[in-house]
Amino acid sequence: MSTIVLSAGGSGGHLFPAQALAAELTRRGHAIVVMTDARFKNYETAFPAAQITTVPSAAFSDRSALRLALAPFEILAGLLLSAVKLRRLKPRVVVGFGGYPSVPVMLAACLKRIPTLILTPDALLGRANRLLANHVQRIAANLPLVRFLPKDKSKIVYTGNPLRAEVMAHAFAPFPELSAEGPIELLVFGGSQGAHVFSEIVPAALARLPEELRQRLRLTQQCRSEDLDGVRRVYAQMGLRAELAPFFSDLPLRMARAHLVIGRAGAGTVSELALIGRPAILVPLPHALDDNQMPNAEAFATAGAGWAVRQSELSVERLAALLTGAFANPEGLMQKAGCARKLAYPHATLRLADLVEELGRGS
Repeated sequence: MSTIVLSAGGSGGHLFPAQALAAELTRRGHAIVVMTDARFKNYETAFPAAQITTVPSAAFSDRSALRLALAPFEILAGLLLSAVKLRRLKPRVVVGFGGYPSVPVMLAACLKRIPTLILTPDALLGRANRLLANHVQRIAANLPLVRFLPKDKSKIVYTGNPLRAEVMAHAFAPFPELSAEGPIELLVFGGSQGAHVFSEIVPAALARLPEELRQRLRLTQQCRSEDLDGVRRVYAQMGLRAELAPFFSDLPLRMARAHLVIGRAGAGTVSELALIGRPAILVPLPHALDDNQMPNAEAFATAGAGWAVRQSELSVERLAALLTGAFANPEGLMQKAGCARKLAYPHATLRLADLVEELGRGS
């Protein structure tokens, strides 16, 4: 049995793919060690079969002047401690999933000439992965990569983005029948915290739709708790059938039922839309680091799967026009659903696990 080290930050975009890979590698008989910083030491629930160990790390953004000055020393301490722990663990491969907690671990692995691999689910390499791209042996990618590419592009392997079992259960779900007079399922969500802008613009845009079209809508919308009552009143005044909540635990099922989705453009969202096969109007988070969601949305739109609209350009009038045009063309929505599926990697977890084992065999 060989040991595989995984290193990830704490957001869902880093955590979910790492969980999926850990489960598959454990099934194949490998021992998993997760190396992260102290903020995420309670990873035991996410990785029940793994050993969790922490190392110091630091970010170079959103910090006080003192913390910023100390950051290089924290990273150096993390690198040295990572080297000591890696010498003891003797891993066959070290895999990074992005986020600044992965940097010292991955750098230490590169310096010790341990086979290394990073996953980049976004079309744009994140800052942590950007630091590592020219040093690791393989880069597992999901969407067509743009900018900040490594000098050696041959190390890029398109495996896709490992997704949760709840999403996999709806892979390539048949597109729901959409007749000229039947109900239209519209799903709106904005990430784990919702999106206030959707609570403002979507109701106003739906109010501009022709009455006969609006009455066919069956809306599911994620709203922040503070927006719920106001949005609910607006829809009640319209006579619109709408289900609103701050969080939906069965979001993949709701995606599968939808004819059209309005959402952000994080790598996880784009990957799930592709695997399930649903057209979408994607509005990238405007303040995301390095505007990293826009290339994801552009890749989705370029594939013919939907529309990419900057939040600054998402007027009520534009959204109303997009919705009217989309719902007037059921065949076009079905075609976009098919285009979304072309971006999907239904066996991403298996492909990534294969790549890890291939690297391990070469060491």
